[in-house]
Amino acid sequence: MAHDIIETAQAPKAIGPYSQAIRAGGLTFLSGQIPLDPATGELVGEGDVEAQTRQVMKNLLAVLGAAGHQVSDLVRTTIFLADLGDFATVNRVYGEALGGHRPARATVQVARLPKDALVEIDGIAARPD
Repeated sequence: MAHDIIETAQAPKAIGPYSQAIRAGGLTFLSGQIPLDPATGELVGEGDVEAQTRQVMKNLLAVLGAAGHQVSDLVRTTIFLADLGDFATVNRVYGEALGGHRPARATVQVARLPKDALVEIDGIAARPD
């Protein structure tokens, strides 16, 4: 199956052997975003889960837009948290960033995230029917 690599300077460059997103068939798979400033590559909001979640959503939505999608095309996300105790804050900021759109979602606590981030979010978008 043919696929397209999606890249944008509006989100952090990949820090490993992966792409910001891949479009294959009618789906776009968005790699997990952590709270890196795209201009500097540095972690933002150290110790502040709200600031980190805002940056993660900004990065994720930038990749989504670079792939030619709208927020309403997002059909699935996964939220990875360093501490599930941060769920309420992350959930609020996530909801604000998506407006009224509600994709399917899973949220899990993990032992550790890259660069010791507090939150990472990935997603899948589908082309409108």
